[in-house]
Amino acid sequence: MRKVEYKDTEIAVKKKLGQNFLTDRNITRKIVTGSEVGALDNILEIGPGFGALTREIAVVCPVFTVIEKDRKLAEFIRTEYPMLKLIEGDFLDIDLEPLAKEKPLRILGNIPYSITTPILFRLLEYRHCFVSATLMMQHEVAMRIVAKPSTKEYGILAVQMQAFFKVDYLFKVGRKVFRPQPGVDSAVIRMTPIPNERIEDQKAFSRFVRCAFHQRRKTLLNNLKESYNLESVDSKTLTLRAEALTIDELFILFSELKSL
Repeated sequence: MRKVEYKDTEIAVKKKLGQNFLTDRNITRKIVTGSEVGALDNILEIGPGFGALTREIAVVCPVFTVIEKDRKLAEFIRTEYPMLKLIEGDFLDIDLEPLAKEKPLRILGNIPYSITTPILFRLLEYRHCFVSATLMMQHEVAMRIVAKPSTKEYGILAVQMQAFFKVDYLFKVGRKVFRPQPGVDSAVIRMTPIPNERIEDQKAFSRFVRCAFHQRRKTLLNNLKESYNLESVDSKTLTLRAEALTIDELFILFSELKSL
């Protein structure tokens, strides 16, 4: 099992947790700057690890909350940053509402590649609890989130995120600034929740998007006909593939459908 040592603390890297530790302080400073966090913000960091990003956040705001699943890393953070509120547990199991009770959160994190998508959909569920989420993730995933219609990257993830967030691609991060070094590059994005009055039921919209993109090579007619009444939909639209429609066009199509 591969191990990483920092300040006389040796940690066995857990592949199942997707652990890759950031080592370049210039990158962590850029993340904090890009997040636009301030001294009075209610900050939450996901997975602080050895505290590379934690250290830079603390320069701006000395007291904030971190969530760490790895027991040894939690012990390390508790020792190195005693002023922080440490939640030892899995971010995917944490209720964000109590943390945002007094003030909406600003979320930062170098999130594990292995659970990036579950974290993104968790944030989608709790978007009412935060004002921004600045995250480093696998570059390929970041490109799928910011993708435009009629490209191979444009799909369920792009539509779901762009429907409810303003997404900014901040910068690319090379693989050499991590220990252990991953096999892919990373990128940092910032997601800012936006009100979407056109969609009252986010879960119903999510089901629709999954259905529309279920088989990318098929038309909307073939993907939707088993689940929706299509009588009120323009027949020309139904001859298209989902990837050809903009977010706004998908909103319109969703509003015209009735579940069977």
